[in-house]
Amino acid sequence: MSRTILPLIAADVSQMARQMSRELADCDGSPSHVQMLNMLARSAGFRNFQHLKAQWDAQDRLSQPPLPVEPVDYRRVLRVSRHFDRNGKLLRWPKKTGERHLCLWVMWSEIPAGQNLSEAAINALLTDNHLFGDYALLRRYLCDLKMMERTVDGRIYRRVESRPPADACALIRHLRQQP
Repeated sequence: MSRTILPLIAADVSQMARQMSRELADCDGSPSHVQMLNMLARSAGFRNFQHLKAQWDAQDRLSQPPLPVEPVDYRRVLRVSRHFDRNGKLLRWPKKTGERHLCLWVMWSEIPAGQNLSEAAINALLTDNHLFGDYALLRRYLCDLKMMERTVDGRIYRRVESRPPADACALIRHLRQQP
């Protein structure tokens, strides 16, 4: 059985000592391990040891972010990051489709959320974030992959809100942390 380490915090040590004395006096003979755990928990203000454990488990779940569901391929993230310069601008259009998709997630992250943008505004935004001179290619791929939507006449563009894959999140974080 694995050992769980739980801190025991008592607001008033004197009150805890009095409660422990009462608990030990009521106990016949030497208390068992489980009885001792329950006595300690009650003296700290909990109903029993299970209550103490449940409180700490709940606090741990609330204070820690959930673990990522999908693993991150950091070698792939590093390989794709080489398509970007130090300022996070896309230097070249990758040949591999999977690498292109990660690069497009970076472009997607630069589009303001919840805003309608004109074609000129989206072109300017994409031009500012790449260096190979083909904003139309980026715009078309973003729309084809449903990362961005546009009106039928192509005048208004809007980012489609969705959660990027774990690799894309890692790439975006990596590029934003560069000096």
